[in-house]
Amino acid sequence: MSPPALIARELGDLLCQGTGTRGRSPWPGLAGEIWAGIHLPCFCPQPDLVERLISVDISPVSTAPVSEFSAYISAMKSVKIPDGLSRSAARQLADDQLRLVVQLPQLRQFLLTNLVEVEGHYLWRVNLEAISHHLADIMDFPVFHKPYPGPALFLGGSNSKDYPEIQRLFPKADVQYIEGAGHIVHQDKFEEFITAVLNFLPPP
Repeated sequence: MSPPALIARELGDLLCQGTGTRGRSPWPGLAGEIWAGIHLPCFCPQPDLVERLISVDISPVSTAPVSEFSAYISAMKSVKIPDGLSRSAARQLADDQLRLVVQLPQLRQFLLTNLVEVEGHYLWRVNLEAISHHLADIMDFPVFHKPYPGPALFLGGSNSKDYPEIQRLFPKADVQYIEGAGHIVHQDKFEEFITAVLNFLPPP
């Protein structure tokens, strides 16, 4: 079994155990990352725990790592913030340092949501070293044969593409594209994103 498949299997088991949802009513899964949203129904011991899925600009296909991702990670690792700064000042300083590599303001703002303060020190909440060393595995997607039977919503930006694998693995999928949104759909077009999600979810 490939490394992504092994990670996915373990993550699915952990999610099922950690959420404490065994024996309860199914819950919806909202995912902006391939691990949380697409692998879960394939590996969870009780797939019916996930009543429906929402995947945000992620498709069940392997994607070759692009140079921009590595550059963004390197830029984040190179950010230097002295201790004692206010959060607003630290965020502005990090933004200034990222600007040379990450030119889109909305993308910088998205990355900066991972900047946190811990006892006066500023650091990234994500494990940049692990991501940089395993980027190819993260972008890979194992081959699955058993489809997910529940409703699924795939939300993409203007430049997103539809893939046959979506229909094969998610036969009840509704694929929608939000005009004017890039990869960070929920940040680029927040109101349209919320509307699409609420329309897909069952009434409370």
